[in-house]
Amino acid sequence: MNRTFLAVTVASLPPEGVLLQHFVFTGRTVMHILILGALYARIAHVKSLCASEFYVKGDIFLMTKQLIRRVSALFLSAALLLSSCTPSQGDADSLNDGLTWVTWNGCDNFINLLKEKYPEIEIDFISYAGGNSTGYSWEQMKADDIPDIFITTQIVDKELAKERLADLSGYEFINEMPTSVLDQVAIDGGVYLLPVSYSMYGIFYNKTLMEEKGWEVPENFAELEALCGEIEEEGLIPGVTGTLLTGNAFSAVFNLAKTDWLTTPEGLVWEQDFLAGNAAAEGYWEDTMDYVQRYMDIGMFHTDPEDRNNPQLILDYLGNRKAVFCTMVATVNITELPDTGDKLGMMPYISEDGSKNIYMYSPSFYFGISNRLTLPGNEKKLEEAVQILSLLYSPEGQAAFVSEDTPCVMSVLNSAKVPEDSMISDAQQALWEGRAFQMTYARWENVLSDMGQAYTDWFRGENGMDGAECIARMDELQQSSLNRSDQHYFCESTENFTLEETGRLIGKVLGSAVGADAVLIPLGQYHGPGVGLRNGITGKLYKGKINLETMTTILPTYDGKYAVMTMTGAQVKELARMGFDADGDGNPYPYLLLTGGDADLEDETTYRAAFLSGGYTEETGNAYSVQIMEGSLKSYLQKWMEEQGTISPASNPWE
Repeated sequence: MNRTFLAVTVASLPPEGVLLQHFVFTGRTVMHILILGALYARIAHVKSLCASEFYVKGDIFLMTKQLIRRVSALFLSAALLLSSCTPSQGDADSLNDGLTWVTWNGCDNFINLLKEKYPEIEIDFISYAGGNSTGYSWEQMKADDIPDIFITTQIVDKELAKERLADLSGYEFINEMPTSVLDQVAIDGGVYLLPVSYSMYGIFYNKTLMEEKGWEVPENFAELEALCGEIEEEGLIPGVTGTLLTGNAFSAVFNLAKTDWLTTPEGLVWEQDFLAGNAAAEGYWEDTMDYVQRYMDIGMFHTDPEDRNNPQLILDYLGNRKAVFCTMVATVNITELPDTGDKLGMMPYISEDGSKNIYMYSPSFYFGISNRLTLPGNEKKLEEAVQILSLLYSPEGQAAFVSEDTPCVMSVLNSAKVPEDSMISDAQQALWEGRAFQMTYARWENVLSDMGQAYTDWFRGENGMDGAECIARMDELQQSSLNRSDQHYFCESTENFTLEETGRLIGKVLGSAVGADAVLIPLGQYHGPGVGLRNGITGKLYKGKINLETMTTILPTYDGKYAVMTMTGAQVKELARMGFDADGDGNPYPYLLLTGGDADLEDETTYRAAFLSGGYTEETGNAYSVQIMEGSLKSYLQKWMEEQGTISPASNPWE
């Protein structure tokens, strides 16, 4: 903490008494807390306290439980330092007894269950509600800054997972999972990340219509071809596929490849080599493209002229009995179509001879435990983390993720047999038998969309695309991606940023780009299950090279617009003091107030203040005649980073 910041911090404290939990201190006492925090931070190289961490509610200043622990730890640690005593690893851990956990949407029911079952387990929840949860989890992993309870949706880097996470293979709760599931997550004989539940994917069909017509689910391509002929004789479309999102076409083609060679040892080797630039699609994909063409010829991949989204396709084509089958990458929250009451079914991707009819799956989450907890002194934390995972992989814990509203989602437990009449009954059986495979996504991100566009053009009969052209396009796209790999990184961070430093960086980029006088940026905090700041900054920027994937981890969910309001300096500062009550519950998120060149705002002078899209209350917007402006924070940030080349917390894009 430099002198200027310390002076500003102290000046921002009111002279009257300050309520900290149930104790009243004078402004001078709080000033001493901050000064001591600054001194200790400089000696021990830990994060200092700042005035923004005091939670303001009206004219009352409060401390969160987490801040109270930090203040307590601060005084104890300072005493140890001043007495020339250095705490052991065990002592340091005892200063912060709570497990850390970055919360994600979708875990709310389980968190409530956990609090009910184990109220004695103290957890420091950290809220992340940015635009790239999976990417952020792996940025934390690379920076060795993961929470004690680690969550992600993709196993992006197996070697890094093995290095940073505890091996779970020796714990009793793992015995509740099928061998087929464990085989797919094993890394060199160990298990470091376990799936919580699976979203299952196949080909949807109108089950009621099939039964009325006496049509059976086909078991091989010959039966599928014959059935499609009967469907066309009835004046119906055999099958429709989604084309609004290119991922639908990409997955349709790849899933048919998986009914044959892509899931064999030879196919897995080819995929590794192709992604590394050591193999081509030509010479491998010709049979698959011929098979895709046969699906097209029998009418399974009809495209929607209106290019509607996946839910609309099902409701219109299957709900109105225009088509029988629907191929898309999506789950549904209904089992009956609303207008007719027709039941939905799901069937596998049909292989040519019927010997390998397959489903796809995607884990809702993977859970792991930081290997820090296996170090001496952390025995209590490890015991509590194992309790959490034991509850997670119990029938009661799994029920928190699987409900009637998630008919395509299934538990990963051996004991969780879905009813025989369930939409995913056959899919569950396929998973246990090894006929379900993970959806292709990881490591294909750079080319997936463009490859999917080529397949979409083929399905539509556009731009001269056919199977051979698609193969050539696959090779062209991958080679181009590899050739420009260095260009994917347009900047480098030379240090780790704190959350506040990340917010300052983004706020100053916005202010500079839009010509504002001041910017108010909301900072994330944990406000309870199901609550998250989607209009603010909740992720930190870490040291290392920066590409688009990295950059999106620190941006808010919403982009494309920002807001400008005209107000006096006094009004800007009052808003900053009150914070952003995003949820209307009197529990505001703190605002960061930033100005160009860190200039002071004069109380009576009028300024243009910029806000993130939705980063203010409706009341504030009405009071100051908010203007909604077009402009992408993502574009502003990338442009500035490209110009800088390297950045650090001291970088100032708004001089």
